[in-house]
Amino acid sequence: MFGLIGHLTSLEHAQSVANELGYPEYGDQGLDFWCSAPPQIVDNITVTSITGQKIEGRYVESCFLPEMLATRRIKAATRKVLNAMAHAQKHGINITALGGFSSIIFENFNLQQIKQIRNLKLEFERFTTGNTHTAYIICRQVEEAAPKLGIELSKATVAVCGATGDIGSAVCRWLSVKTNVAELLLIARDRERLQSLQSELGRGKIMELEEALPQADIVVWVASMPKGVEIDPQKLKQPCLLIDGGYPKNLATQVQHPEIYVLKGGIVEHSLDIDWKIMNIVNMDVPGRQLFACFAESMLLEFEKLYTNFSWGRNQITVAKMEQIGQISVKHGFRPLMSF
Repeated sequence: MFGLIGHLTSLEHAQSVANELGYPEYGDQGLDFWCSAPPQIVDNITVTSITGQKIEGRYVESCFLPEMLATRRIKAATRKVLNAMAHAQKHGINITALGGFSSIIFENFNLQQIKQIRNLKLEFERFTTGNTHTAYIICRQVEEAAPKLGIELSKATVAVCGATGDIGSAVCRWLSVKTNVAELLLIARDRERLQSLQSELGRGKIMELEEALPQADIVVWVASMPKGVEIDPQKLKQPCLLIDGGYPKNLATQVQHPEIYVLKGGIVEHSLDIDWKIMNIVNMDVPGRQLFACFAESMLLEFEKLYTNFSWGRNQITVAKMEQIGQISVKHGFRPLMSF
């Protein structure tokens, strides 16, 4: 059995869907209540591969909300992730993906050092961040979408915003080795990490965001949007391909221009309908078939009976592992979302 640990995008969003998930007592509660609310399994899932194989899964709502980080309720946020992991393990789930902010919180606050949750010892091999599959899908979106816009990758400049993150660094490796784009612009807050990545890649220009964006034919955005930062579409190349790999995905509403093409990054479509209800509440255009690639990674590992933390630790994703999960993804009928 596979599992998905997720969360809603805001307190307002959580309140609006509480009734739909069968928890009316949560519907009119404020942030303090959500800080104390326990994790819940709110959906049973059946996925059918194009090979004919069927698997079962569970969606675990962590009750984490991004406002917990914004209001410095760090202990509440970390507790949410750990309790959701323990909840999944107690229910016998073999491999669970940490979706949304869950994996970021786990890594940024070094939660791997906390192995005991009350009377349960966490078995980390039961969990994956799903970042390898996400990075692979974003790279395939770049490779498939660019030619449709007349952008020749061998001559293209690609800016990766969030280049030193787990997904961002993996995207840079793939674009350097497999796609061989003409120019790679590296954007992140930590200069030391940027220099380390540049040294590893043996290429790439370290730039500030404002300097890089006007030069880029393709922008891969895999970082959180800093407060006060806005992208002026008039300063971007035209045409420009913008891959929105953040969560929630909101660049399409911010950057509106007929020659700026925004693609929801890290989203996959399945060839067959998935029996679930959870994607109806996260604004997927086709909720029966579309999902986050990180969630799909746990499904793929369940299909292959690879019960291991396939994606784990910061900046450990290799091109070889991206190729491996990519082959499994194609085998079971998943493909990158390609609709603008």
